[in-house]
Amino acid sequence: MDRRELEVTAELAHLELNDDELESLGAAVSRVVEYFSLMQSVDVSDLEPTTHVLLDRNRLRSDQPDDAVDREALLDNAPEVEDRFILVPNVL
Repeated sequence: MDRRELEVTAELAHLELNDDELESLGAAVSRVVEYFSLMQSVDVSDLEPTTHVLLDRNRLRSDQPDDAVDREALLDNAPEVEDRFILVPNVL
């Protein structure tokens, strides 16, 4: 990335960079581009594509119904009930 591209990018990002900061940013961007070039040279043709790095297990609990709440006791404590639903005031 040349200096003019850095200046345009900094302007689009609303960054005010002095000459030293532009030089430092230019060097950092060059290192990142070199690293990506290195990554492109790695042969990954035998790897299966993944959408997430931790696909080996699901960390969420199973979605099973649970009767831990006594529905009747809950409805008895509600200020207003209609059929089997708790009524709440309209917000809008």
